[in-house]
Amino acid sequence: MSELSIKRFSTPDERRPFADHGHAEILRFDDDTTVGRVVFEPGWKWSQDVKPLAGTDSCQVAHACYIVSGRMVIRMDDGTELEAGPGDVAIIPPGHDGWVIGDEPCIAVDFEGMGHYAERGASQGRARVQSATQQPPGVH
Repeated sequence: MSELSIKRFSTPDERRPFADHGHAEILRFDDDTTVGRVVFEPGWKWSQDVKPLAGTDSCQVAHACYIVSGRMVIRMDDGTELEAGPGDVAIIPPGHDGWVIGDEPCIAVDFEGMGHYAERGASQGRARVQSATQQPPGVH
């Protein structure tokens, strides 16, 4: 049975930098629930900033997220495209690309799919966890 617990993104369990243009802050709970806050900086695009970490042609993670600020476009592999902004809740199935539009970071809280999202080494079958306090030099 799960216990009552509260965590804060100001002290995440893990911080995962993207190849460039942002990072994900991960909260892990005892019942295997994982919640992430993602900061997509201007210029971020999944196919440029996460694809090298994922090793797939498009994002194969399902997301259920709330957009806190900024704007982004999500394009499904079939060409369907939507724009999400502050206050939107997006359910995004696997098989998509996405990118920030405008000059403001897009910040979202994702309640699904953050278990291994943008995890370095996961595409090679050897997931490596990066501590929230340890960042490799030159990776922001």
